[in-house]
Amino acid sequence: MMDRPKKAVVVLLDSLNRHMLGCYGGREFDTPNLDRFAKRAASFTNHYTGSLPCMPARHDILVGAMDFLWRPWGSIELWERPITHYLRRQGIPAMLFSDHPHLFESGGENYHTDFMAWEYLRGHESDPWKTRPDPSWTGAPALPAGPKTKFGAAAYPYDMSRTWFREELDFPGPKTMQASADWLAGAGAEHESFLLFVDEFDPHEPFDTPSPWNKMYDPEWRDELMIWPPYAIGGVENGVITKREGQHIRANYGSKLSMIDHWFGKILDVMDRDNRWDDTLLIVCTDHGHYLGEKDLWGKPRVPQYETLGHTPLMIAAPGVTPREIGALTTNVDINATLVDLFGLEPEYVCHGKSMLPLLYEQTSSIREWAIGGIYGQWVQIQDGRNKYVRAPVSNGFPLSMWSNRWSTMPVPTLPGLRLPNPDKRAFLDFMPGSDIPVIRQPFREGDLLPFWSMNPQINDHHLYKVVDDPDENENRIGETLEKDMQELLHVALSELDAPAEQFTRLGLD
Repeated sequence: MMDRPKKAVVVLLDSLNRHMLGCYGGREFDTPNLDRFAKRAASFTNHYTGSLPCMPARHDILVGAMDFLWRPWGSIELWERPITHYLRRQGIPAMLFSDHPHLFESGGENYHTDFMAWEYLRGHESDPWKTRPDPSWTGAPALPAGPKTKFGAAAYPYDMSRTWFREELDFPGPKTMQASADWLAGAGAEHESFLLFVDEFDPHEPFDTPSPWNKMYDPEWRDELMIWPPYAIGGVENGVITKREGQHIRANYGSKLSMIDHWFGKILDVMDRDNRWDDTLLIVCTDHGHYLGEKDLWGKPRVPQYETLGHTPLMIAAPGVTPREIGALTTNVDINATLVDLFGLEPEYVCHGKSMLPLLYEQTSSIREWAIGGIYGQWVQIQDGRNKYVRAPVSNGFPLSMWSNRWSTMPVPTLPGLRLPNPDKRAFLDFMPGSDIPVIRQPFREGDLLPFWSMNPQINDHHLYKVVDDPDENENRIGETLEKDMQELLHVALSELDAPAEQFTRLGLD
């Protein structure tokens, strides 16, 4: 293998739907710059989510350890170190640009602190940026849009923030991409080695864009824009939205996708102009997809991780890497392992990823036999590259415990009274795999207040799909001989991860 690059850029686009990208066969929306990048990159065709949703996925990528089997959405734990910690010890600059509000809320507040420097571009989604709307905003440049309260939510920060945008570069996504490109062209040129991490919240909702993007895919719409998608199962069937409203919401996602694709092109322009392709590895990834009517699902409701949400795009370009498709099974912790390998780092705790450098440089055709994922307290799923098995709890969702010394979870602005309670007298000290630091373990029982994403798990709702032959997951093969094989593989995977014994019990695998 040729000398490894000493510079890396990671661009994480939140809620990026693989099947909507031109380079992955999408034809519905325009993504010329992602397609342009794909011509230089290795495109992974069998990449899957791990821990979900947003912050657990970033834990996979920045820390390299899956946490959904032990805890919900939360901060980096005391025994863990993000990759930026090790880069700092090596004297390698790590720079973060982000408009992602969850990085700066309880449950995400320490992911940015080990970067050498970071810049937060304000105003996206739940960011508490302004205390009042600007009364002079109308038509400059945002069009009138319905507030999040349409779907029963409380007043939301973005509905106020958007009134302060005066041009396209005031929108958080364009601001973040332009700032990242400027840093790459300036400071990035001065460093022999660096990590630039661009945590871009677009195309995540709200699907709000200025002209010319905002009616790009639905020019006939005459009412207020619908920029907030519902989180719903059977959204049209159950009357949450009409079919026409669903088409409009999907079109607005497409507008957001095309806009952020345009601004991603600014980073590619710097790479081209300064010939950075000869010394820089560039990764484009996401945390998960977003349902926009597939199976009449909307947002990220509590359902198994169908292909729309869980089968995600991943593209990597690096010096000496031949542009091509790579069909090897990979998952988000492998992004961390790849960067750790690239920079020659040695984590001090148990990690779960496999470096993809041997795949990129054609030294091997496979790095893992299974990829596992899920949301704390919900289903656990496993892929083997051809089949997907989704295992639900078999009784009432318990036993279930939370292991954490940073007792936090996702704030829910629309439900301000919802809080994760403190540990109680049932709590005791335990240890995480590979750690000798005592950890608070809080058992839960039926009737307890659980973290937001963990509530009301479906019982005995198992799914098995031959996704190679059935990519739309129309035929659930539960009960066939294959289920036994996938159960055994799931047991192997959980054992290799040193998963809590209670996970085997609640899933009926002990």
